[in-house]
Amino acid sequence: MPDSSPADDSLAPHIDVSFYVTSMLKLIFMINRAEGMSYERFVDHHRNRHAPLFTSIPEAERYVRKYAVSHPVPAENYPPRAYDGLTEIWFEDWADHDAFFASANYRTLVNPDEARFIDMGSVAVMVTEEKEVI
Repeated sequence: MPDSSPADDSLAPHIDVSFYVTSMLKLIFMINRAEGMSYERFVDHHRNRHAPLFTSIPEAERYVRKYAVSHPVPAENYPPRAYDGLTEIWFEDWADHDAFFASANYRTLVNPDEARFIDMGSVAVMVTEEKEVI
């Protein structure tokens, strides 16, 4: 692992897929709530505490192109939710990704908060490249 990669307990391990990515780097984290936490409390923490904390650090403005949090809603004729939430983070490139997750502000402020409301053992991650169709 390069020195600029995130800590092992981070939601964003560095996996070298740069040879696949030709446009904006998009990471999608599917997350479940920490054991013993209600769904309502999880959503509240994700939206009203963690998201503002994430966006409050200067590195978010410098390196992150998009940051969104989403939570499932009941939908008739669809299966029950597989995850309690989703976080989407876009970066211009791997250098910005690495700089953000290696920053002292992320490591000391944002990363510790993740374990307060997320079941870290159940996180699923997708690194994606968007292809607009319509």
